[in-house]
Amino acid sequence: MNVVIDEGSGFCFGVKRAIATLEEELKKHSTVYCVGDIVHNEREIERLQSSGLKIIDTTELAQLHNSAVLFRAHGEPPSSYAHVSRNNLSLTDATCPVVLRLQQRIRDAWQKMQPIDGQIVLFGKKGHAEVIGLMGQTDNKCILLENDSQIDLVAPNKPTEVFAQTTKDPQQYEQLVSKIKQHVNNTVVAHNTICRQMADRAEHLRTFAAAHNIILFVGGAKSSNSKVLFEICKNINPNSHFLTNEDDVENVINSSQMLTTNASIGIFGATSTPLWLMERVKEKVETILKK
Repeated sequence: MNVVIDEGSGFCFGVKRAIATLEEELKKHSTVYCVGDIVHNEREIERLQSSGLKIIDTTELAQLHNSAVLFRAHGEPPSSYAHVSRNNLSLTDATCPVVLRLQQRIRDAWQKMQPIDGQIVLFGKKGHAEVIGLMGQTDNKCILLENDSQIDLVAPNKPTEVFAQTTKDPQQYEQLVSKIKQHVNNTVVAHNTICRQMADRAEHLRTFAAAHNIILFVGGAKSSNSKVLFEICKNINPNSHFLTNEDDVENVINSSQMLTTNASIGIFGATSTPLWLMERVKEKVETILKK
């Protein structure tokens, strides 16, 4: 059997940058506090915690003083920066540059909309770290849509600008924008703010999933990106299986048609999945198949 890890999957640029930045900071400080999981992958978090990473929430950030703090790739709302300034914290800002630009664009659009009674619509997942940071640019007054069934939350008579969380599915965003334009009888300006790397990855995954008999999709249980990409994968290849780590491999093999002669097995990782974890999955598959 042919077992292949997709070379274009795994950590995106922003996550790679954030983790590399954290590892440099851990060389300088015995403890570095990160607001929320630096990456939505449980195994990678465990690895970094063993080196001194401490995960805190915004309530704990407000109470922290004179410590080293890192903002992860997902970005933070203005209130988090205020805590840093007020509490004499040493901040390393590892917010993804793509997210930082999107925060600025939403902030500028919000200011532009105020004099004309306009509205900002954001396509994203409620409670997601990036979305919290983006909504903070509008004092949490933008309209958050998780799907097109919530379209009635958008006022039909106001000038409207639409943005998307960087990791959303491009096709779903286009469908939502189309429905918003049908719903609103005023000006609608839609900004395609989905990360280009994410958009390209979704298209690449469709091709990769169709090219293999079986797909082992490796992702974090809490990762929004994992869920989006796996849904795309499953739609293309029904014989796709979600794994969080190499310990899941044996159950998948027992419940699938993986042992078909000459089957091709593709391993794909979400933007929050480290390469070392995909390699462990591949090794586990090959070890089992040799038995």
